[in-house]
Amino acid sequence: MMIVRHAEHRDLDDIYQLATKAGTGLTSLPPNKEILSARIERTRNTLNGEASKHEQGYLFVLEDQSNGRVVGVSALEVAVGLTEPWYNFHVGTQVHASKALNVYKVLPTLFLSNDHTGYSELCTLFLDPEYRHSNNGKFLSKIRFLFIAAFRQFFQQHLLAEMRGVSDEQGRSPFWDELGKHFFNMDFSTADYLSGIGQKVFIAELMPRYPLYVDLLPESARNVIGKVHPHTLPAYRVLEAEGLRYQGYVDIFDAGPTIEAELDDLRAVKDSRLVNVSIGAVDSKKSRSHYLVANEAYYDYRALLIQGQLHDETLYLTAEQAQQLEVIDGQSVRILALNPLEK
Repeated sequence: MMIVRHAEHRDLDDIYQLATKAGTGLTSLPPNKEILSARIERTRNTLNGEASKHEQGYLFVLEDQSNGRVVGVSALEVAVGLTEPWYNFHVGTQVHASKALNVYKVLPTLFLSNDHTGYSELCTLFLDPEYRHSNNGKFLSKIRFLFIAAFRQFFQQHLLAEMRGVSDEQGRSPFWDELGKHFFNMDFSTADYLSGIGQKVFIAELMPRYPLYVDLLPESARNVIGKVHPHTLPAYRVLEAEGLRYQGYVDIFDAGPTIEAELDDLRAVKDSRLVNVSIGAVDSKKSRSHYLVANEAYYDYRALLIQGQLHDETLYLTAEQAQQLEVIDGQSVRILALNPLEK
């Protein structure tokens, strides 16, 4: 059985092992135990009500109950850009026109932006390659939306996610090679890592402040603007299904798309609901559906992905499922059905 819960300090070694497998591009999960431990501590402080808004965040882990091993992580940041600027490029438009010369040109541009300051963020999604089956990836990603639906008072009205952009097997980004390296005396991996661990001052000091004309970039760089890394495409589609959309913002390093939504437009906020629990044997002859199921405990949050039976606003759970969720007969749980096409 797989369960999602808040990260704890006992998970550090497993999370570190995941970080060593993540590779270039997942800057918020560096293979650095000190940074990862601080990330866990920030989660605990947030849950205890001891963190300022700019420090608040939640790190979730996916645990395999058969061996007690943490095999995946996902996270939420409450509000980005409140202490250090939050940077991306806005893909905009400039028009150059002259009636006298009969010229009218619409030119795409990149403009350094802080427009997402104060947004909540979906981040740090990684699943051990050995566990990329049985809907584990969808479970790990989507449970964040169910948590937001249950505790939306702790989040901002707008939510974003930065998607990994195109890079090759050696971690080289064509966008960086044709743009970023002209302003930064470092390779893509180094710049991405420094940004991921919070050392972002160099961006403000070195990045151009004026619009960059996209047509002046080489074709290799133009072609990856707003494009998702092939390995990230499944995660991108999951977020799209939950209501996030690309609105013309890209990462300043690899040009991966930023997707966003208002909380009211999220499927989990609109469609999840509370139902009562009935514990006992599940009738194997009756039809069952896939549900994300979570208890209502903010501090001891626990969630499962199950094939369950729902009847008259009552969800039927086995004794083992109820034990893992730490709920009793008659208690409420929040559920969200998987889309039929996602099962």
